[in-house]
Amino acid sequence: MRHLKAGRKLGMRGAHQHAVFRNMVTSLLEHGQITTTLPKAKEVRGNVDHMIGLGKRGDLHARRQALGFIKTKAAMANLFGELAERFKERPGGYTRIIPAGFRRGDGAQLAILQLVGGENDPFAEGGKAKKKTGKPGRRRGGKGKSVGEKVSEEVKAKAASG
Repeated sequence: MRHLKAGRKLGMRGAHQHAVFRNMVTSLLEHGQITTTLPKAKEVRGNVDHMIGLGKRGDLHARRQALGFIKTKAAMANLFGELAERFKERPGGYTRIIPAGFRRGDGAQLAILQLVGGENDPFAEGGKAKKKTGKPGRRRGGKGKSVGEKVSEEVKAKAASG
């Protein structure tokens, strides 16, 4: 029985899983977005939220705790500098997961894990979302694509080209 055993196994043992999550969190804090499989993205977002919470606290103990998980000085500087300022007033929900199709080799479902409100955040362009009008279930204009569809098409195009 799996009582009190939360989280996905992801086909790896505990130490390997911990190392993979550390690498993913470090890359996300350095670059602002990463592409990975959907289950890994869902598992790692809790660690990212915890690290950003430490960055918002900003005291010495928080820095030492974050340094035990994050691997590079560049990610630490970004976490306690720019990201702490960006998310100062935000109570949570620092990441966004966008489905990005399926991987070519094994058919795994891919996702883009990104920090909310960054320079490569397509949802932050217009500020607050406009209130939808018209009939439910129908798009106005009928020919435009949503931002999520555009982003997933760009990711598919990049994966196909290289």
